[in-house]
Amino acid sequence: MPDPLPSPDEGDFPARTAPRCADLGELDAQVIRCRACPRLVAWREEVAETKRAAFQDWEYWGRPVPGFGPADAAVAVVGLAPAAHGGNRTGRMFTGDPSGDFLFSALHTVGLASHPTATHRGDGLELRGVRLAAPVHCAPPQNKPTPAERDSCRPWLAAELALLGPTLRTIVVLGAFGWQALLPVLSDAGWQLPRPRPAFGHGRQVMLTSGGELPELCLLGCYHPSQRNQFTGRLTFAMLVDVLQHAADLSGLNR
Repeated sequence: MPDPLPSPDEGDFPARTAPRCADLGELDAQVIRCRACPRLVAWREEVAETKRAAFQDWEYWGRPVPGFGPADAAVAVVGLAPAAHGGNRTGRMFTGDPSGDFLFSALHTVGLASHPTATHRGDGLELRGVRLAAPVHCAPPQNKPTPAERDSCRPWLAAELALLGPTLRTIVVLGAFGWQALLPVLSDAGWQLPRPRPAFGHGRQVMLTSGGELPELCLLGCYHPSQRNQFTGRLTFAMLVDVLQHAADLSGLNR
């Protein structure tokens, strides 16, 4: 008989649970149960209890936020972590905060989202050919997960990409944190990384092969759509649309 699943409070819950998940529905259900990182659990629940003044009438999600998008996605968009009053409130990745507003509007412009806005889990928004993922599934204090928290959460991302594997062709990585967290996952999965490992950069494109059964995979770097990057002009809407359009073209989504 297989070993019983560990308690969600145990530190190895992601590592022992994620590889057993047979599909994305099962994976998402287990992600939501996770309590492996005490600091993140305490913070996400404190935020959900105290709330922001503008959202006092909301019942915050206050749990890990699973990925969002179809199981046959050809493009994955990998960010950082849920926002304290965004995904931690709404329960859906990149939903309910300015970064998400920017991203979903760009996805809609490219034809990958059914609506230009995302407000809550039941708003009817659907993604076409793209899935949103993150290296860390809980909102971290000051948007800064620790290396240990990133590594503890890594098996969820590894399993998610493995389950997407048959159709996945392109990964858009939003920011240096996501890029650094993703590379070990891809290496462990069997894709061959260039040496030295490619550094993050906006517009950076890296083609990966496995030398085996895994399909060729393209990595595209993009500045994170944070408010700071928007306000300073480091990432304009046109720049984000260009990267997402390139990802869609590479993956055959607009043919």
